Amino acid sequence: MTADVHREPAPRPAMGLFERYLSVWVVLCIVAGIALGSVAPGLFRAIAAAELAQVNLPVAVLIWLMIVPMLLKIDLGALGRVREHWRGVGVTLFINWAVKPFSMALLGSLFIGHLFAPLLPQDQIPSYIAGLILLAAAPCTAMVFVWSNLCEGEPHYTLSQVALNDLIMVFAFAPLVGLLLGVASIAVPWGTLLLSVLLYIVIPVAAAQLWRRGLLASGGEGALNRTLGVLQPLSLLALLTTLVLLFGFQGEAILAQPLVILLLAVPILIQVYFNAGLAYWLSRRFGVAWCVAAPAALIGASNFFELAVAAAISLFGLGSGAALATVVGVLVEVPVMLSVVRIVKRTRGWYERGAAARP
Repeated sequence: MTADVHREPAPRPAMGLFERYLSVWVVLCIVAGIALGSVAPGLFRAIAAAELAQVNLPVAVLIWLMIVPMLLKIDLGALGRVREHWRGVGVTLFINWAVKPFSMALLGSLFIGHLFAPLLPQDQIPSYIAGLILLAAAPCTAMVFVWSNLCEGEPHYTLSQVALNDLIMVFAFAPLVGLLLGVASIAVPWGTLLLSVLLYIVIPVAAAQLWRRGLLASGGEGALNRTLGVLQPLSLLALLTTLVLLFGFQGEAILAQPLVILLLAVPILIQVYFNAGLAYWLSRRFGVAWCVAAPAALIGASNFFELAVAAAISLFGLGSGAALATVVGVLVEVPVMLSVVRIVKRTRGWYERGAAARP
């Protein structure tokens, strides 16, 4: 157990310029990626060919730069406080691991596999569904601190819940994804899936926690915050660069069928509002305090889209429908989650009248 087990969680900042306008940056990356893909197709082919053991090396570096700074913020020592808000934790675990992945698989099969199938390229439909499954298979790690702060959520609950989700993700992500892809009749490349879990979950979590311990031991919170201050711009740049690469490979498909992005957004939007609403209602039903229920709804609804993008690229390739589906999740994340924040704040009075919260 780390020395900072009982450390008070640091104040979480409100959304910065980048987070607030994430959808705008994604749209700019779409334009830049499509343009660069048309102007310099040889460059993108060279990047795609830079593989070792089915791992694209440039993308792997970018994914690590995205994920490690986020995981560095997580204190796994907060697991010791899980019992303080056990009802809220139970509701969120149920939504994150028993409802959200399965509801997305169902919605993906319904909308992409059936209702919208005539409007989509037939050879990409299984890949689109796979991308949606990957998007919902891991709960968000970093942005939930922003959402929790915006709705004045209980910080100890948020920190302990995220730490617990990260620990579960190490063991549950691969079998859960394998199960849902198999149910959807999508071939599961188990070797690549397990390698993705090792590269993008196990090693980054372990490395981030060791690095965090070292920083706290040598310089305390100040050293940790200074390091995060240096890494955060690199993390954002890595995300934008990855998106440009993705859209560079997807440019022709998007220009041929621009409706694809809108159609992929439909099951994502339904899934977010359904899971947020269910988590919020269950919290009220079980007497969870509003300051816990609000972030519970947001954690239940949001996705670890950085991991989803990494897994989609590893499993299906940069130019796959799966990669495009995960990027659509990035596109809608901020405006949709901000709307959920507004909903839970405006319904606080209704919630507290019926919650009968217990200590």
